[in-house]
Amino acid sequence: MREKRWILPEKPPDWVEAALADYPPIHRQILFRRGITSATQAERFLAGSEPEVSDPMLLNGMDRAVRRLAEGIQSRERIVIYGDYDADGVTASALLVEGLEKLGASVKVYFPNRIDEGYGLNREAMKLLAGQGAQLIVSVDCGMRALDEVELANRLGLDVIITDHHHPGASLPPAYAIVNPLQPGDAYPFKSLAGVGLAYKLLMALMDHLGQAPADGGLDLVALGTVADLAALEGENRYLVRQGLRAINATRRPGLLALMETSGHKPGHVDAAAIGFGLGPRINAAGRIESAYRALELLLAHDMASAQPLAEALDAANRKRQALTQLVVERAESKWQDREPPNVLLSADPEFHEGVVGLAAARLAERFHRPAIVGRMGERSTRASARSIEGFHITEALEECGHLLLRFGGHAAAAGMEIPNENLPMLEEKLELLFEERADPSKLDPELQIDAVVSFEDLVGGLLEFQDNLAPFGMGNPMPALCTPEVEVMSKRTVGAGGKHLKLMLKQGGRPFDAIAFRMGDRTGGLPGRIDVVYHLERNHYLGYETLQLNVQDLRPAASLEA
Repeated sequence: MREKRWILPEKPPDWVEAALADYPPIHRQILFRRGITSATQAERFLAGSEPEVSDPMLLNGMDRAVRRLAEGIQSRERIVIYGDYDADGVTASALLVEGLEKLGASVKVYFPNRIDEGYGLNREAMKLLAGQGAQLIVSVDCGMRALDEVELANRLGLDVIITDHHHPGASLPPAYAIVNPLQPGDAYPFKSLAGVGLAYKLLMALMDHLGQAPADGGLDLVALGTVADLAALEGENRYLVRQGLRAINATRRPGLLALMETSGHKPGHVDAAAIGFGLGPRINAAGRIESAYRALELLLAHDMASAQPLAEALDAANRKRQALTQLVVERAESKWQDREPPNVLLSADPEFHEGVVGLAAARLAERFHRPAIVGRMGERSTRASARSIEGFHITEALEECGHLLLRFGGHAAAAGMEIPNENLPMLEEKLELLFEERADPSKLDPELQIDAVVSFEDLVGGLLEFQDNLAPFGMGNPMPALCTPEVEVMSKRTVGAGGKHLKLMLKQGGRPFDAIAFRMGDRTGGLPGRIDVVYHLERNHYLGYETLQLNVQDLRPAASLEA
């Protein structure tokens, strides 16, 4: 694990201090770190206000998509929602099925099998759906690079509407309509909607076109899919997730209630972290280990009697997913056990489970702070997932390697691909060269961005309530990282399986705080009596009691800030 470089916050200039004078100094510092420099911006951000511009008809292709869907509903055509098998695709599919059925549509969902078919539209699926009488296909969270598949669909008499948030290639598929804010010339101001967010915009536009009142449901699914897909929680996403969390915490949806119970979360206490580490992984586990249809069935369940066994099955799948991920990570890491790892980590093995290679790649990228590609090697080709670091756009790099790949697609930080086995060494070599040429040198060491330097006395008196208004936290809007120097370590002990974690009692002045440092149990022995510490301030609920706790992000010997 590379040592993190602490980045101390820049002090707000005088004009920002004056503009935010109604807020305490620490609040001003945290707001400034988020790019907020005026009282109006602060008020809108803290209130979670709706974006000033969010008309779905600004999305290129939305008008054609809505008119074609309306025609399909009126004519009782067979409409197929073609979804990705992850939480984003599953929630988007559930959202559209519910919404279209309420509008009178004849609609079904198709998920490709991760192992047999792989990601996205495929030719055999197009033939199957055409043979079953489908007339209109709406993709969610996939399709932007499916040129050949959409062309085949057209020849088979299928109209295809693509809704996707992945980066387009040099050419766009010949679809009836494409709804993606990242396509060239798109006028929609917010470019980071998740797949479920785009599905929601499509449904809202369709209901408006048909003269229907806006749907009163669906935001719970938008929040679930957006957070689980690690979409940036800024701009419109932040607004949608904030509204969606309210819906989740007041939900009567049996599938969500069963999922909360199984994952140990209670209505009224679900935040973005609960989705990211509890609900979302269980939805994702269905498509990784078994079938995404089971997760869809859970979200659409009408009663607890049918929802509860489905939630328990997803919980079991998630436990299996965790075990498989650990095995893949350990085996992949062994490749560099006796040598310095390269800048781009690539590991492929016939024994890897295809459903967890993306998770394993994420673990490796986090551990080594380098792009990682992990794949299951088949007889002729390897299906792999990539995770990257800031400063190296993995999908743009794969564009340069297109001649070595059968297919690929993704974002700046994540991608999927299929590679002929004989091309693996050449891909590894080419990506290593591209990393040396293109990686941002300033991003090669992991950074810990600190929002404010505070004393323990500053942690009371409204800071936690202010922090609540900054939520939801996640990608693009992280929980404030607070730094307190010169802290006394009153006690320390390892906790968790194998002593993996570190439990601390920290004190500064006359104020002590409990602290937990996850995955830092190995630092117990050399821990000095006084430290500088960076942490998240959070609530700890235990046996019905709520206390403040410091979630330690990093620690160093005292006086490190002076170095």
